[in-house]
Amino acid sequence: MPLSTRIRAMRAPHWLLVFGLIVVGWTVLYAMSLPSDLRAAGRLYGAEFWRAICTVTPDAAGYGKLTLMWSAMAAAMMLPTLLPALATYEDLAASGAASGRGMLALVAGYLAVWLGFSALAAGVQMGLTGAGLVTPLGESAARWFSAALLAGAGAYQFTALKAACLSQCRQPLTFFMQYWRPGPGRAAAMGLRLGAVCLGCCWALMALAFVGGTMNLAWMGLATVLMVFEKLPGLGRVLTRPLGAALIGAAGLTAAGLI
Repeated sequence: MPLSTRIRAMRAPHWLLVFGLIVVGWTVLYAMSLPSDLRAAGRLYGAEFWRAICTVTPDAAGYGKLTLMWSAMAAAMMLPTLLPALATYEDLAASGAASGRGMLALVAGYLAVWLGFSALAAGVQMGLTGAGLVTPLGESAARWFSAALLAGAGAYQFTALKAACLSQCRQPLTFFMQYWRPGPGRAAAMGLRLGAVCLGCCWALMALAFVGGTMNLAWMGLATVLMVFEKLPGLGRVLTRPLGAALIGAAGLTAAGLI
């Protein structure tokens, strides 16, 4: 389908819903983020600063608010990576093999996986904050912890599991041909499977939020771009391993106190 025709087709209600969810996700993240001067002051004065101005820490904010934050992060960062698969599904719908309702069910199943991840990540953040490994801003409080996260994410880029998940994300038509079943219920099941594959691709990069800061919009934007590019068939194949090497290199520099 020509690009101009594809863009016009994206005015359909299901596309507007998907783009709306992305916008809402980034809006919520912006609303929950803190000004740069406040973040700088927090780094300078440490935990006493936060207690002095009565800033709500993850423990006080509660599990629910942290889950909301991670859910918004997942919608804002992961839905853009799903767009090629959604475009492929729409092509199948145009041929009569699928429906608009099926596309919504597919998105719902995909987001259900990432909502589960968000619930888990919120619990992990509360535990790390309580252990003193993460600050109230969601940033690593220990150099060795940052280095370990970077090294782990870098090493994961070279694993067979990462490669297997990426191969399915980069070939959505092949994925649908392998797991295709008619009906919205089956579409939701495919969405769950697609979400699990996407989680297998991106969980380690998402964990780097504890290095860049879970309230750092610049980090979130960069990570989103990297994950979108990594899932593209052409560019992604030449990005994955160099990105892994760069992360391992950054881990070494962090451990040495050079960054």
